[in-house]
Amino acid sequence: MTTYTRAVSPTGDALIGHLLDGRYRVESRLADGGMATVYLGVDTRLEREVALKVMRPHLVHDDTFVSRFRREARSAASLSHPNVVGVFDQGRDGDHVFLVMEYVAGPTLREVLTDEGPLSPRAALDVLDPVLQALGEAHAKGLVHRDVKPENVILTGAGTVKVADFGLARAVSSQTMTSSSGVLLGTVAYLSPEQVERGIADARSDVYAAGLVLFEMLTGAKAFTGETPIHVAYQHVHGGVPVPSERVDGLPPVLDDLVAVATSRDPDDRPRDAGELLALVRRTRTGLTPTALDARPAGSEALAAASVPTSTAALPVGAVARAGRDPRGPRGPRRPQGPRGPRSGTGTDALSVPPPPLEGVVVAGRGHRRRTWWPAAVASVALAALTAWFFLLGPGAVATVPSVLQRPLDQAVAAVQQADLDPTVTRAFSEDVAKGTVMTVEPGVGSTVGRGEQVVLTVSRGPERYEVPDVAGMTRKEAGRQLGERNLALGRVTERYSETVPDGQVLSLRPEAGASVKPDTKVALVLSKGRRPVPVPDVTGQGADAATATLQDAGLEVQRSEENSATVAAGDVVSQSPRDGTLYRGDTVSLVVSKGPVMVEVPAVVGKQLPEARRILEEAGFEVQVKKALGGIFGTVRFQDPENGLAPEGSTVTVTIV
Repeated sequence: MTTYTRAVSPTGDALIGHLLDGRYRVESRLADGGMATVYLGVDTRLEREVALKVMRPHLVHDDTFVSRFRREARSAASLSHPNVVGVFDQGRDGDHVFLVMEYVAGPTLREVLTDEGPLSPRAALDVLDPVLQALGEAHAKGLVHRDVKPENVILTGAGTVKVADFGLARAVSSQTMTSSSGVLLGTVAYLSPEQVERGIADARSDVYAAGLVLFEMLTGAKAFTGETPIHVAYQHVHGGVPVPSERVDGLPPVLDDLVAVATSRDPDDRPRDAGELLALVRRTRTGLTPTALDARPAGSEALAAASVPTSTAALPVGAVARAGRDPRGPRGPRRPQGPRGPRSGTGTDALSVPPPPLEGVVVAGRGHRRRTWWPAAVASVALAALTAWFFLLGPGAVATVPSVLQRPLDQAVAAVQQADLDPTVTRAFSEDVAKGTVMTVEPGVGSTVGRGEQVVLTVSRGPERYEVPDVAGMTRKEAGRQLGERNLALGRVTERYSETVPDGQVLSLRPEAGASVKPDTKVALVLSKGRRPVPVPDVTGQGADAATATLQDAGLEVQRSEENSATVAAGDVVSQSPRDGTLYRGDTVSLVVSKGPVMVEVPAVVGKQLPEARRILEEAGFEVQVKKALGGIFGTVRFQDPENGLAPEGSTVTVTIV
C-alpha cells in the first residue's frame, strides 16, 4: 500500500500539522492503504524527513491489528539492507498508532508501470535483482514479507531500488493461518495458491509474488484479473500463470521459463527462497543478448495494467471454490527440469483441462463402490451459501464510489449513502468549484471499496478570501504578524515623513484596510519617519518683515520683540533664536528687531570750562571730542556740536575751547 513519493495532501485531514508523540510533525499525506495511511513528516528532534505510517482509526482498538503493526516495526527494524526501507521508531499517541520509517523520495514501481507500460527485459531484471536481494535478506533472517507487489517497490532518484512495507511479515516457522480469525490478509493479485487455500506462507510465497511482479513488468498487465477478489484468488489456485510471450510477442523463451518456475502452483516446484531465485535470474540474464535485453514490446500488444485492487485486503481462508482441485491431494515434490521444461500448471492449457470430480463422488467404471450423492450436494450448498455470505454481507461485500463531483453536498451525501458507503465531509477553498458543491472524492470516483467504507467528500467553500486588517499605527513587526494571521504577506515597505504619526508606525497600506483579497496577497506598507526636520535659515540683519516671511515659508512660526541697538538700523533683525540647526514644522523662531539707538538730550556746556563740560557730557552718555581755538589757553568752551536737541546715546559731542 506504500507510495512514498511527495504528494499534495487532501485539505481537511485533521492529522496534518499534528505533532505525534511530541516529536514527529505531520506535514502532508502520501498514500492510503487498507490498514494505514502514510504521511510525510519531520522528526523535529533530528530535523529530518520521515514517512509516518498511521493505523486507520477503526483498527486502533483491534489488538490483533495493533500487534501486527508493532510486529512490522520489529520485523523491518531487524533488517539492515540498502534495498529495504528502514523503520526508525514505533509508538502510540492517544488514538494514533504509528510507525516512523525512512522517507524515500521516488516513484513506486506501480507508478512507473502506469506511466511507461511494460519494461524492457533489461529494466525488468534490473529492478527484480535488488528486490530479490532485499527479500533474500529477510528470508535469511527467517522472515517472510507476504505482501510483495509493485506498490511496495520504490525507485529513488539515485537509481536505488527499495522494498517497503513489511506490514504482514512474520516468522517463517509460523506456517499457520495468516490471521487467528481465519481471515487471509494480503493483496489478492499476488497471493500464492497456498495462501489462498490454506492460509500459510513461507519464503516460496514471496518467490511466487516476485514472479508475478516480473510478469507484470514484462507485459504491463497483471497475470490475473477479475471482477471480485474471490475471482482473482480462484485463478491463483486453479488457473496457472499465463506465458508472458503470449501477451507480448518477441519475449525470449527463457523469460517464460523464469516466470513459470517462480510461479509454480506447487510451492515445492519453486525456488526455495529469494536467494535461490536471484541466482536463477542472474543465470537467465547471462543467456540473453543485448538486443533481447533492450527490446521494448509493441504498444498494441502490451495490455494496460488491469484495475484489480492492489491494496492489502481481507479474504476468508478457504472461500475459493475447490472445483478443479486434485482429489489426490497435494502433489509430491518436483523440481524444474531446465529451460522450457515441464511446468506445474502454467500456460493456457491448464485452463482447458476439465476439472476432476468432486471428492466423495466416484466415476463409474473405476471398480469402486458407488457412494451416495448427498454429501457432495450438501457441500456444494454450503459452499454456495458461504460464497453468497462473503460477497453480500461479509468481508468480500464491495461497493463502487459514485460520481458526485460538482454536485451539491446534500445530493452527494445521499448518493454515497445509497451506495452503502459512509460519507465524511471536509471543506476546502476553491477558485474554480462553486461554493457548496463537491470538488474531490477520496477514494476516487469509480473505486471499488468494501461496503461501509468511509468516503471523504471535500466540499468547496468558494474562493478563499481574507480581509485586510487595519494595521495603521502599528509597528512593522506587529503589522507583519497581523497579516500573517490572516494568510496575507508583507509586501514592499517604504517610509515617509508625517507630522501626526510617530516614527516607525504604519502610516498607510495598500490594498486598503477592509479589502477582500486572495491568500498570500502582498500588502504594501508606508511607515512614518516622524516629523520632517526643517533647517533654520539665518535672517539676522534682514528687515523684520522679510525675515518673518522667510521663516514662515520654511514652515516655522515667528515671534518678534524689539530692542534698541546702536549698531543695527531700526527695523532690522538684531538677533534670532535659534540662529541655526534644525527644527520641526510649526516650531517657533524668536526674532529681536532693532528700534535703533537710544536718543539722549544733549546738555548745553558753552561757557563752561573744559573739565566741567566733559563731565556733564560723559555723564549724559556722550563721547567728548575737544578742539582748540587760539591755542585754547583759557580752557573755556566757546562752541559745541550739536548744541542741543537729541542725539544717540554714545554718540560724540565736539566742543571748541579758547
